[in-house]
Amino acid sequence: MASTIQELKSEESVEEKRIQPTKYYIDASGQILGRMGSKVAKLLLNGNSVVVVHADKVLLSGSRASVMRDFFDRLKIASVVHPKHGPFHPRTPAGMLTRMIRGMIPRSKPSGIAALRRLRVYTEIPKELEKISFTNFEEAKATKPLAYYIPLGEVAQRIGWKGAPSEN
Repeated sequence: MASTIQELKSEESVEEKRIQPTKYYIDASGQILGRMGSKVAKLLLNGNSVVVVHADKVLLSGSRASVMRDFFDRLKIASVVHPKHGPFHPRTPAGMLTRMIRGMIPRSKPSGIAALRRLRVYTEIPKELEKISFTNFEEAKATKPLAYYIPLGEVAQRIGWKGAPSEN
């Protein structure tokens, strides 16, 4: 008798803890990539849908030379047999941000696969989302002057992204 009452109480507490999944709209402008990415990954694993815009304006911390060297070194990794066998290196800011968030999620487990399906990343605001207000994470905002960071769009442009806005 006592065990059934205990089971009922535990079932009720589980139901109380379940939170309805919501959709989060995040503006990545001026956010530090690692901090923002970990927050987004946690939201995804909790069952929420996340839309991230302005992926090219998210910031990487570190000196420009070391950040660029790391990305160029990563591009040298290729298949010995044939390039069609991968690994495939994303060059768009949206692809790079998606890949970094994917690294924070257990992508081989069903929960990770479902979480990645709920993620959308854009370099600009799509027309269907123009009227929506976007939020950002206070903990992920850049605290130092912007000279200490490098935007992901600049990194993507240097490694071959063709969609960078022209400054003409």
